[in-house]
Amino acid sequence: MDISGKIKLINETKTFGSNGFRKRDMVITTEDQYPQMILIEFIQDKCDVLNSFNVGQDVKIYINIQGREWINPEGEAKYFNSIQGWKIEAVGAGAAPANVAPATPDLNAAPAAEAEDDLPF
Repeated sequence: MDISGKIKLINETKTFGSNGFRKRDMVITTEDQYPQMILIEFIQDKCDVLNSFNVGQDVKIYINIQGREWINPEGEAKYFNSIQGWKIEAVGAGAAPANVAPATPDLNAAPAAEAEDDLPF
C-alpha cells in the first residue's frame, strides 16, 4: 500500500528499552477533498530513511498496516492499529503540479490521423 501527501511533521528518532528499539514518527497531510493528517511510524533501520526529507515536501510513502490485541486488567479486549512506513519517495520533481491545467490543444495545427471510432455517437 502507499499514501501520498505533504509532510507536516518529522519527529526525532527515539530509542526504547535495553535492546535499543528505535522509532521515528512523521505526519503526512493528504490532498484529498477532506485532507487527513496521518501518523506514520518508521522503526529500527527504517528511521534513517527520513533523514533526507523536510517538512512541506510532497512524498509517496509505502506502508504496512498492523493491528494487535491487548487484554486490559478487567479482561476486556482492546484493539490497536499502527501504520508503519518502509519506503518514502519525493514526488513532483519534474512533474507538473496537480493544480496546473493541461495545455490547451493548438486549434491551428493539422489534425492527427484519426483513430478508428466504432462508437455510435
